[in-house]
Amino acid sequence: MNTRPDIVEQLAEALRAARKARGLSLEAVARLSGVSRSMVSQIERGESSPTVATLWNLTQALQVDFAGLLAGRGAGGIDVIRAEAAPVIAVRGVGVTIRILSPPESVGSHEVYELVFVPGGVLDSAAHSPGCREHLTVIAGQLALDSGDDTAVLGPGDTARYGADRAHRIAAVEGAARALLIVQGS
Repeated sequence: MNTRPDIVEQLAEALRAARKARGLSLEAVARLSGVSRSMVSQIERGESSPTVATLWNLTQALQVDFAGLLAGRGAGGIDVIRAEAAPVIAVRGVGVTIRILSPPESVGSHEVYELVFVPGGVLDSAAHSPGCREHLTVIAGQLALDSGDDTAVLGPGDTARYGADRAHRIAAVEGAARALLIVQGS
């Protein structure tokens, strides 16, 4: 009986197929990605679930779409990324989960994230590159935003646009909260 989750098997098959389609050996993928040969092999056999960082390194080395790795291209050219397949980063100790919604090729120019805050959750960010801007839209709950010396409290449906080229902070106010964050020019 196979006790591995389907997503692990799909990921293993997709990475193995991408490697073979490019005519690369396990050793070549290891060199290109910085992921050990044994780890690449374990992932391809479905014996290990890679971290987001490891998966990112592998997809970059194989030149495949990180976000679309597990989703097939639908009819009419629609790329569908199922909710459970989107990469998620649980920021330890701060009470925030970040789901990556944008494709990997948009990193550094136009990134889209879903932010989920537990009560008291706080996301502190150092200054991004000069000219970087963020657009934060609250879906549920309330969020307090600090960007440099400026502050605002946002509720459902509110959007704040602010400079992210200075230290900034987003914090849940009185309970859980959920928001969409667009980062331009990170």
